[in-house]
Amino acid sequence: MSMTDTQELIPAARPVIGEEEIEAAVRVLRSGRVVQGPEVAAFEEEFGELVDGRHCVAVNSGTSALHLALLGLGIGPGDEVIVPSFSFAASANAVRLVGADVVFADIEADSFCLDPAAVEAAVTPRTAAIMPVHLYGHPAAMDRITALAERHSLAVVEDACQAHAAALHGTPVGAFGTAGTFSFYPTKNMHSLEGGMVTTADAGLARTLRLLRNQGMEQRYANEIVGANLRMTDVSAAIGRVQRRKLPEWTERRIANAAYLTGHIDAPGVSTPKVAEGARHVYHQYTVRVRGDRDAAMAALTGAGIGNAVYYPTPIHRLKPYWEPDQKAGRHWDLPETERAAAEVVSLPVHPGLSPADLERIVTAVNGLGEKL
Repeated sequence: MSMTDTQELIPAARPVIGEEEIEAAVRVLRSGRVVQGPEVAAFEEEFGELVDGRHCVAVNSGTSALHLALLGLGIGPGDEVIVPSFSFAASANAVRLVGADVVFADIEADSFCLDPAAVEAAVTPRTAAIMPVHLYGHPAAMDRITALAERHSLAVVEDACQAHAAALHGTPVGAFGTAGTFSFYPTKNMHSLEGGMVTTADAGLARTLRLLRNQGMEQRYANEIVGANLRMTDVSAAIGRVQRRKLPEWTERRIANAAYLTGHIDAPGVSTPKVAEGARHVYHQYTVRVRGDRDAAMAALTGAGIGNAVYYPTPIHRLKPYWEPDQKAGRHWDLPETERAAAEVVSLPVHPGLSPADLERIVTAVNGLGEKL
């Protein structure tokens, strides 16, 4: 009999939809003002506290936030954007959606984020922007990346979709670049059922983003530019406001859960996450490296009732929409750290819903992998 026959599975992620979130949604539905109304404006204002008071523009998804940021910056055909291949496909997809070319750069082994040296080597006369991804909740090396961008006069679009409240040397992610982007998908550190946010210190860019998300209008039927419908609903914003209030406590619990796991996992062949000096890692994922038979290790964890997953087994440059055009063009990406990470990573439960007993079970299962590795 496996452990899952006798004990409940500890899920790798557990979205929270509590009574407060339900009451907030019902309140908005009863109000009759359900799209781009007062709840959205309030959510934008309150989220600004997480990004040093930057302008915040709410949209309907994290992917829309990335897309909108690039559109607002005028990035398009003929431009190149440097992106990590070790990320969710949305990072690169947004670049393709505006007609620009994706240039992949390798990651740092410890943080899983863009390597500034690899970015520097990838800059060409066509480079328009750098898109660092704060993967798993660890901030990218923004001090070095922003300095590099300034030297080459490049925009920086932060993909902070997994990193709400992460920071580097006291500056929050989303407050470094020309624009920052966040996702509020249900499994993120906070959510709005679905939604996204663009952050920027540039008031002019913020106004352009607001036009672009709403058919190019600030006033109804007074279209100023060509835009789209990327609006957030007030139902989503109301839920996001509740979650925003809970985020500080949840973040501390994630950090504490990660500290417990790191302090107690000592299985040979398993490397726990590293945190860069000055970084505040908010652990959207607690991602270890497994050297050995990863599939067997994951099967053993599942058998012990421990949810686990690989983010991401296939780097973006090997996905069909990118691999096939690159092959036809004779283009090859040399990304050894990306390839190694994709072959070794496994994410374990770290969400704030874990109990002390859950944490003990996770440690026991990982440390018991033994010969599986």
